[in-house]
Amino acid sequence: QVQLVESGGGSVQVGGSLRLSCAASGRTFTTYAMGWFRQAPGKEREFVARINWSGGSTYYADSVKGRFTISRDSAKNTVFLQMNSLKPEDTAVYYCATENRRFGLGSSLASEYDYWGQGTQVTVSS
Repeated sequence: QVQLVESGGGSVQVGGSLRLSCAASGRTFTTYAMGWFRQAPGKEREFVARINWSGGSTYYADSVKGRFTISRDSAKNTVFLQMNSLKPEDTAVYYCATENRRFGLGSSLASEYDYWGQGTQVTVSS
């Protein structure tokens, strides 16, 4: 059974930083691309960042480019999202997900991911 567990969310002031973690189990983690998405109240879930199966390729939404960094530690079966220079519009529930095929690049489309974590809340206040 595949399980993804996010952690590291919380409340922070504008300009602050948070580091989200997503611990994966139940799948050969090292052969799957991973993604981070977020959903703010009243809005649809949106893509944030993705990292390919090997960790050699990353891609970001324009809204977070230059501020967020996605990485993975295959030895720990964990993917991270380092978030710097946080803004109020970053407030959302953040979800990690694993792509639905092996050795993939990852995708900005939620439909390309088959397992999701429960989410972790990030709140940025001014």
